[in-house]
Amino acid sequence: MTRMLKDRPWFNAALAWYFVTVWGSGFLATKVGLQHAAPFTFLTLRFAFGLACVVPIVLVMQPRWPAGRELGHVVVAGLLMHAVHLGGSHYTQYLGVSAGITALILSAQPLITALIAVRWMGETLAARQWAGVIIGLAGVALIVWHKVDVREASLASLVAVTVSLAGVTAGTLYQRVYCPLVDLRSAAAVQFAATIAVLAPLAWAFEDMQVDWSWQLAGSILFLVIGASLLAVSALHTLMRRGQATRVTSLLYLTPIFAVGLELAMFGVMPSALSLAGIAVTCLGVALVTWRSSLPARSRSASTS
Repeated sequence: MTRMLKDRPWFNAALAWYFVTVWGSGFLATKVGLQHAAPFTFLTLRFAFGLACVVPIVLVMQPRWPAGRELGHVVVAGLLMHAVHLGGSHYTQYLGVSAGITALILSAQPLITALIAVRWMGETLAARQWAGVIIGLAGVALIVWHKVDVREASLASLVAVTVSLAGVTAGTLYQRVYCPLVDLRSAAAVQFAATIAVLAPLAWAFEDMQVDWSWQLAGSILFLVIGASLLAVSALHTLMRRGQATRVTSLLYLTPIFAVGLELAMFGVMPSALSLAGIAVTCLGVALVTWRSSLPARSRSASTS
């Protein structure tokens, strides 16, 4: 991937839409996989396959490996993103919580990211962007409102999804701050190995690593490893390196839209009028956060002429 390609606006847009599409589709693949293996076991299989895919890549391409303090930072970021975030979200679904509650709680990430970025990372958000963050969250709530049933949420499931939210927020920001120049190929190998080292003992101790082997399980793992853990996470970190944290994470608001679209395409579930209204509101919120005014650039050109 050349620097010239990375500098083209259409390339960043393609990365963003790829990330949103795969992230929004991931819930369905996870739901299928969890029918055949418990969460820690399923994740252990997922990252073992992921490591098997990454090792030949790094052997052939020989990227720079993280070392010293950077290696520790890569491991921490990977455990937050993979072990903590996915472990929490998978267990939330495994305990019977619907996509509605899970998506609604996890969709608070852009708002939390905005608060952290402004307070500790030196980012400045315009009033328009703050409004977009809040409007986007409201739109997600409308999209998934018909699926929300608070009676199904136990204390354990709420703890699990809260841990997941903290993990994905902290992991995304941690890698951006402490691993800004790490090669994403070697980082993936390190992070997958570290995640297996943490989750495999948990799977053995609490789940006996029981697996119902099937083509559905294999397809789920294949999609989640290649599409999500390798390509989508790399796309997210690439975008984070090139833009504001709040602007990039606001794309997560769009993922429930793809979940609704998949339900329609695969199961014929027609979205309600409230969900359609939520889609419009969510798109408005994301547009307010991500829209870049060209006025400053013109003003700078005028001042230098």
